[in-house]
Amino acid sequence: MTLREIAAEAGVSISTVSRVINQTSPHAASKEVQDRIWEIVRKTGYTPNLSARKLQKGVSDESAGPHSSRAIACLLARTPSALTDYFFSSLARAIEQEAFRHDYLLKYNLTAIDFEHPSTFRLLTENNVDGVAVLGRCDKNTLKLLKKYFRYVAYSGLNELNAKYDQIICSGFQAAFDATTHLISLGHRQISYIGETAEENRYEGYRAALAAHQLSFRKEYVVSIRQTSEGGYQGTRQLFSLPVSRPVTAVFCPCDTAAIGAIHALKELDLPVPEAVSVISIDDIDTAQYLSPMLTTIHIPVEEMGKMTAKILIDRIEGGHQLPVKMNLPFYLANRESCAPPRK
Repeated sequence: MTLREIAAEAGVSISTVSRVINQTSPHAASKEVQDRIWEIVRKTGYTPNLSARKLQKGVSDESAGPHSSRAIACLLARTPSALTDYFFSSLARAIEQEAFRHDYLLKYNLTAIDFEHPSTFRLLTENNVDGVAVLGRCDKNTLKLLKKYFRYVAYSGLNELNAKYDQIICSGFQAAFDATTHLISLGHRQISYIGETAEENRYEGYRAALAAHQLSFRKEYVVSIRQTSEGGYQGTRQLFSLPVSRPVTAVFCPCDTAAIGAIHALKELDLPVPEAVSVISIDDIDTAQYLSPMLTTIHIPVEEMGKMTAKILIDRIEGGHQLPVKMNLPFYLANRESCAPPRK
């Protein structure tokens, strides 16, 4: 397939396609158009003229080794679909773009459900995928499968992985600790957690922040949900339907999508944000700054995580390093409108 054919299928100009796949401008097209172009690239297996690109870079054809197919896959371990999770879809997209810059093609975006199917392994091995980028924490069974079938694995997420793989992390524990501490600094003492609790370091960070400030942990302030907008919505309605001696004044959600659902529920319950209840979360997806009120959240450097994951995985494939690498990227507080001191 040529650039002209990709442009025709995507319904854009050839120059737009060129700018997107060569990443000459971060604003080459809207996110929707860029995603459409990358989907066509992935579906058709389009690759640029690798020989010409290598000559420009001064790289020989033998540099990637005799068995390299110059292709990788992504495994989204915590979500049933890349389309339903903005954080992981953005992470996968950043990996794909960075891999393409190094003349590698992202052939597959798999989920944990796909990965458990026997035909998936046949698909990957028959198509010579060199390595796998694992996005999000995975269970022991998946780790065993990865170890059995793949020599080159890089992991990226907010929870550290108990495995000897290259890991590119932004600490969900510390982000949650700082988010909860921000609420405490505003004067909040009745702080709820609405999110996943099992083996979730953001939940542990929330509890650690309470303990560090001598605040009692109260089970009735915790609602365990799936971390989706619907989960945040239902969890918030559940929380505020229960009679408690000291009502909640602030809500911490471990991801922005859950926080968006929580804010919607609070509006329906006639509990204005932040006048009645403050809300804080983690991720800083694009939508966060366009909500009303704008969402206060911990900014996670998703694009940098994706770029570093691709770079480290490719360096591993090409023999650049042997020992496991662990890289912890920084975050910061995006302080907006959804948090304020509690009402007196």
